[in-house]
Amino acid sequence: LVNLSTGKAAASTGVMNPQIRFGEDLMSRVSYVMMNPGGEVELTRVVRDAISDLVAQCCAEAGVDRDSVLELVLVGNPVMHHLFLGINPVELGGAPFALATDESVRTTAAALDLNVNPRAEIYVLPCIAGHVGADTAAVVLSEAPYLRDELTLVVDVGTNAEIVLGDRHKLLAASSPTGPAFEGAQISCGQRAAPGALERVRIDRDTLEPRFKVIGCDLWSDESGFEEAVAEVGVTGICGSGIIELIAELFLAGVITTDGIISRAGADRSVRVFENGKTWSYLLYDGTGEGRVRLTLNQNDVRAIQLAKAALYAGTRLLMDKIRVDRVDRIRLAGAFGSHIDVKYAMVLGMIPDCRLDHVTSAGNAAGTGATIALLDKKSRYEIEAEVRRIEKVETAVEPLFQQHFVEAMAFPHKTQPFTELGKEVDLPTPTESGGERAGRRRRRRR
Repeated sequence: LVNLSTGKAAASTGVMNPQIRFGEDLMSRVSYVMMNPGGEVELTRVVRDAISDLVAQCCAEAGVDRDSVLELVLVGNPVMHHLFLGINPVELGGAPFALATDESVRTTAAALDLNVNPRAEIYVLPCIAGHVGADTAAVVLSEAPYLRDELTLVVDVGTNAEIVLGDRHKLLAASSPTGPAFEGAQISCGQRAAPGALERVRIDRDTLEPRFKVIGCDLWSDESGFEEAVAEVGVTGICGSGIIELIAELFLAGVITTDGIISRAGADRSVRVFENGKTWSYLLYDGTGEGRVRLTLNQNDVRAIQLAKAALYAGTRLLMDKIRVDRVDRIRLAGAFGSHIDVKYAMVLGMIPDCRLDHVTSAGNAAGTGATIALLDKKSRYEIEAEVRRIEKVETAVEPLFQQHFVEAMAFPHKTQPFTELGKEVDLPTPTESGGERAGRRRRRRR
């Protein structure tokens, strides 16, 4: 909630997407609409009710009446965008993933049956493509790569990764199907980022002993008082940032090979590496003695992250091919994921292309920032509408080179790209074959 006179935020709140009960991800919600007559009406109703409730909560927090709300600006992914506006999203469920509209929408609260000031004006930013929504348009408005000379890569990671690359001369956008692994799903001990989840992990290069931080506890696991402090929140699993750091640390320690195999050689160094059927696993935490969980990393977990990061990198590489560049000047990581991930570990895994680490930064809630800009500055609305029309849309599903880039990106950090900038900051292991001996480490190269 923003004061239109001062431009300052008066209140803020949030809620888990209530549409989740109709499906964990976007495509399952589209499937619900396809399989259930009138399903789109149900999903539209719950999202509009949620928006009305959020407005009411913000007004209560700021001590203002809901009739004082004069204007609303909304952004979201294409499926959410369509459902909020009462548009059936089934065309987004399959090729060619056609938007019902790629224009901005201006309407009123009364027209959308929102329980706020009925005369309040509503502005919805335009979607860019079938998988690249109005939230990405808001990110583009916030980051404004179209005003910069430096070639900027903007990545917003979720179940799909939205990728924007360009400068003042040209902008391209794509979506890549990373899946939910970066959010802790598809991981044997994974969970959403919440109190009790491991969010930071470090592995001793010699002993392979871990130390970690848990959301809701300020202490590292090897610090005095950790057991007492963590008892309040417990240890329940590992979230996306934690799983990325764990795999990257094990790769740097030589336990995981370049092609993503947990090597049996690690068992010679620590009992934490143990045989698990025909593959090997790593024991991160064993709290069974205190009635807590046992957290392990298995081969399927590593593979899930490989598939996700390869899709992300391949999408980025496609855009780089289109502009005919091998390097980017700066990288901005947007969204909640970008705010919590350590950029060094993202690059160690090869989620993003090689770049100077000090040129890789978090953009925070860039979609929210862009929405606020559009709320306060009506000229910016015409600006982003023009830029969205100018953006070249790249559909990864039909690009013949995507699969080649995907296969090469399965390796850590990459099969063929040297990652020289990263190598100046991190002792990268010597590439090893699956099942090979313990990876050695190159000496750090100085600038």
